[in-house]
Amino acid sequence: MSWFPMLTFLSMFYYICVRRRARLANRGEMLNSRRAIESNSRALPMSTKAVQYAKEVLDFSSHYGSENSMSYTIWNLAGSPNVYPSSGDFTQTAVFRTYGNWWRHCSSTPAPFKRTSANFFSQDYVELVFEEPVYPTAVHILETYHPGSVVKILACSANPYSQSAPAEIRWETIWSGEPTRVNCPQSRQFSPCLKEISFPTNLLRLETNSSLLDYYTELDAVELHGVKERPVPPLKTAAIDMSDLDDDYDDKDNSELDSLTDQLSNCGIREWTNNGYFDKLPYELIQFIISHLALPDLCRLAQTCKLMYQHCCDPLQYTHLSLQPYWTNVNDSSLDYLLPRCSLVQWLNLSWTGNRGFISTSGFSRLLKVCGSELVRLELACGHFLNEACLEVIAEMCPNLQELNLSSCDKLPPQAFSHICKLSGLKRLVLYRTKIEQTALLSILNFCPEIQHLSLGSCVLIEDYDLIASVLGAKCKKLRSLDLWRSKNITERGIAELASGCVLLEELDLGWCPTLQSSTGCFVNVASKLPNLRKLFLTANRSICDSDIEELARNCQHLQQLDILGTRMVSPTALHKLLECCKELVLLDVSFCSQIDSRVVQELTTRFPSVSIKKSFTQ
Repeated sequence: MSWFPMLTFLSMFYYICVRRRARLANRGEMLNSRRAIESNSRALPMSTKAVQYAKEVLDFSSHYGSENSMSYTIWNLAGSPNVYPSSGDFTQTAVFRTYGNWWRHCSSTPAPFKRTSANFFSQDYVELVFEEPVYPTAVHILETYHPGSVVKILACSANPYSQSAPAEIRWETIWSGEPTRVNCPQSRQFSPCLKEISFPTNLLRLETNSSLLDYYTELDAVELHGVKERPVPPLKTAAIDMSDLDDDYDDKDNSELDSLTDQLSNCGIREWTNNGYFDKLPYELIQFIISHLALPDLCRLAQTCKLMYQHCCDPLQYTHLSLQPYWTNVNDSSLDYLLPRCSLVQWLNLSWTGNRGFISTSGFSRLLKVCGSELVRLELACGHFLNEACLEVIAEMCPNLQELNLSSCDKLPPQAFSHICKLSGLKRLVLYRTKIEQTALLSILNFCPEIQHLSLGSCVLIEDYDLIASVLGAKCKKLRSLDLWRSKNITERGIAELASGCVLLEELDLGWCPTLQSSTGCFVNVASKLPNLRKLFLTANRSICDSDIEELARNCQHLQQLDILGTRMVSPTALHKLLECCKELVLLDVSFCSQIDSRVVQELTTRFPSVSIKKSFTQ
């Protein structure tokens, strides 16, 4: 019959297409029926859309502002825009504590952890709550000054406004990227392409990295777009590529398989050992090779064979253990899994981990009972699972601890800090944005004379900073860096006793200390008695004058970083003398210095190109 050859051809064509489709498609994906295809072609009903600004700031790691005002604080991210689309330095925006890489070169900055994930860029974070949970379709971040800091956006399945506790809390990354340098400091709306998630959310987390920026990044508001019902994904119908009709891949695969079989049959397989060439490598060499793996890869490798399990579980691989990059998944079970490998941990980083019940007091205690005796450094920044019992465990289980970071652990009760005084070998202590009180701090200073680096920035419950400075000068003779950022009541008396007793000081942050006045001679006293100064921040002190700058030029030849933002009384002549005398100076912030205009900055930059001179603007 005339139609038979055509039927045969069509049958073979259909057979080839179906076989090719089965090979290229995902396993389990079947051809849609005509009814499914027709229903998919119909327009789906649009879900209700919602556009909302953040209602509340739930948590954050640091900010430039104080705890008692709204200027430059992260709390400014709540609500509608205050500044956008204007550009420049505005007090109504949210600003993190630092920027750039200059702080990495300070002696107070600890060395980085080994085996840190190469994909972890985050330095700061802020968590924002919105009114209604939605499935995100867009996030608009309004950046008003030096944009480019956001490196990750995450969504949480938990609703902070819900009356019932969630059965499970999940964090899902909906966008991530590497740190970027935006050449123009002007404002912009940053709207990255988001990944779809399977749950509605009203809790977002922005993580930032400002290392490539020339100055502080400023964020004005965050706008969340979403739908209240989960979008229905379209049914996929894969198109057939005509090139797929060439069906000689099977023959090629078969020939390659036959060739591989022949090679294996000709090899002396009987002479191979169970672990191949790994059995011929020294144990130390294998240890060195796997030491370059990130922690998740190390755990995966342990599941491949007994030899790799032995190597990957060797406690020597875990002398530096940083769990901060994996904070979304670290819980009591994770810590229990790692316990057998933690007997030799010396550096432990649990910053950002354990919040919302992920780590319990008992889980933390079990970990320190295993590794506490060897622990030298413990990073617990933003560890909101911590309570007084946890600090008591640290004091009892970590007799050799030298470095303790409790930055932004603002939920710790004041009485918990009294246990720190038992750690007599402490050399570095970070208490930024904590609720430590004066009595506990005085006990620490009296019983921990080895302290070299101390951060007391934004510790608002300390009543008498002059007394603290006096005890530091008397007891902590080895002090090399001191952060008194936004100390509300330190005066020239405390500065005099500090400078007389702590002559090894290399870094001193007196930014936003309103009770210090140049007329008392306090800054001249600092310059004359602390010749080793490399970093001096006198931010927002309007009384600094030429005599202070000239004294620094005469006595502090190794000065590298100086911040005199906001002074009205420093002249271009004094700055010129400073730059000529301090050959190592690399950072000079003269923002809002009324006598230092853009023309002066340009002249100084041309004359001293190795110095990064900062001058912010508003428009």
